[in-house]
Amino acid sequence: MVNSAHHQPVPPKLRVAHILAVGLALLIATVTLISMEYASLRHNMAVTMQIQMRIMAGNIAQALVHGEREAASEVLASLAEAPEIDTATLYDMQQNRFAEYVRPGSLLRPFDMMVVAQAQRQADLQKIEIWQPVISDDMQIGVLYMRSNMKGLYRQLLWYIGTTVTVMLVTLFAAALLLSRLQRAMLKAEERAGFLANYDTVTDLPNRHAFNRRFHALLDEARHRHGILALLVFDLDDFKVINDTLGHDVGDKLLHLVAQRLVSAAGKKDTVYRVGGDEFAMILNQPADVENVEAVANRFIRALSQPIVMNERNFYIGVSIGASIYPYDGDDAAHLLRDADAAMYYAKSRGKNNFQMFSAEMHHKSSTRLILETEMRVALEERQFELYYQPQFSLPGRKLVGVEALIRWHHPQRGILYPSSFIPIAEETGLIVRIGEWVLREACKQAMEWKEMGVALRMSVNLSGRQFRQENLVQAVTKIIEQTGMDSSLLELEITETVLMEDAEVTTARLMDLKAMGMHLAIDDFGTGYSSMAYLKRFPVSRLKIDRSFIRDIPYDADDVAITTATIQMAHSLKLEVVAEGVETKAQLQFLLEQGSDMVQGYLFSHPMDATHMTEIALASKARQI
Repeated sequence: MVNSAHHQPVPPKLRVAHILAVGLALLIATVTLISMEYASLRHNMAVTMQIQMRIMAGNIAQALVHGEREAASEVLASLAEAPEIDTATLYDMQQNRFAEYVRPGSLLRPFDMMVVAQAQRQADLQKIEIWQPVISDDMQIGVLYMRSNMKGLYRQLLWYIGTTVTVMLVTLFAAALLLSRLQRAMLKAEERAGFLANYDTVTDLPNRHAFNRRFHALLDEARHRHGILALLVFDLDDFKVINDTLGHDVGDKLLHLVAQRLVSAAGKKDTVYRVGGDEFAMILNQPADVENVEAVANRFIRALSQPIVMNERNFYIGVSIGASIYPYDGDDAAHLLRDADAAMYYAKSRGKNNFQMFSAEMHHKSSTRLILETEMRVALEERQFELYYQPQFSLPGRKLVGVEALIRWHHPQRGILYPSSFIPIAEETGLIVRIGEWVLREACKQAMEWKEMGVALRMSVNLSGRQFRQENLVQAVTKIIEQTGMDSSLLELEITETVLMEDAEVTTARLMDLKAMGMHLAIDDFGTGYSSMAYLKRFPVSRLKIDRSFIRDIPYDADDVAITTATIQMAHSLKLEVVAEGVETKAQLQFLLEQGSDMVQGYLFSHPMDATHMTEIALASKARQI
């Protein structure tokens, strides 16, 4: 039974109390705004007068030196065009009046050198008075006095008061009107929240939550009737490249068009779900469809074989599809999902844009991944991992100010492996947490070794998504800092924009805890995620790292130029430093210098290097600065 208390109208007394509270808040805000406007108008008026007087003092200095009273009077007479100026008088150093301008009806003020000595500006509710020294050949030869009335200021202030009060009354009326409709709005919001909980806003397809609920329900039905069903998972080929290159707005539009084609290919009886960034799923529970699952899958491949036209461009989007069947490949949701994913990844490895059923061959591939996981555990124990360091330089001076720590794996059989070949598996298996802690510990040790040599470089260390989401992250970082004696002011932790936005509220609290330890925080790969400006302002970060994908085609790609320029300007408006990654050409460097990027790193300056070579670079840099 639904609780009807949520839908009762607001009591009249409570509504009046709400309106009074809103009215009081608006009144306080209005008084505050008027006070601020008055102060602003007075300040602007005084600044304008000071500028006028500096110019005028320079124009009449020679007239005072040569005793040309008429020339000085003509300069002062030009103030007749400024209705707010009542009087202006030029005095010599003996306090003699040399020239003057007096608006009709205004009175002259007697000259008092003591007042000039104590303050160069006085103001009250009626006037603003300013004394400006007149300088010639670096020596004061006189004083220019100017008095302004406040009539124009008060006219502006009255107009502002009238406008503000009108806005306040309109706002108060609107608040009363909105309050009366609050209950209906809340009901609509509840309905909207229910929709958002089950549907994806980009594609309008049912989301992962709806998929999980439906999948478990159909599995239960299949068990009871001893039936079969097939699970298909779709992953768009190379979609990330388009997303990173053209931006998420284009990516979202493209996803929407892809979703429309998938829905059209599915027909009315089957539902397509969006279960991830560029991942989709569909459940077949009709025996005829399950028996012909390959034909169904090929229907989707054909649907995406034709280019998608958007913004007068052709986009070719392939799709890799994997399938598992209940009860042959598994008897629960977890196993069926795992097997369908394995089949989909196998489809990608076979050239993409094709379909694969789960088979024993994929078990072998899973075993290969398991072997790599085991080898990574051995690598940790046998110290096969090593940190390389890429220098970071400040602009415009190109001074070495920091390094980014990058992991390399000296595999006994395969040679040096780069992060892209093993970090994704480490992330999936959870081993990334141990690897990440090793990286942080080694980086802190190295930073302190350099500091003891007299080279204090900021050490930037990447935190993976899984590592950042660990509940004990702050405790783990604290322990490493204590063990290594790390100067936390030299430590910078980099978190990707995508990871930060997964749960912005929790992220903010965690970042606050890390910031309180004295370290710096940076957003890595900025521009590739979906950051909200509201949350970006709340994150206690000090730097943004512009992703190399936006730097690569500068200055020839207009979109990249615009994005990078806007990012630098936005970061500086938020008082954040900007680090540009992947700088490889002088043209890119010149552009970044012109736009005011604070720091750069990339092959133009240096490839990542081991600790020995980095130490040589650091000591050489120190020697040049001495």
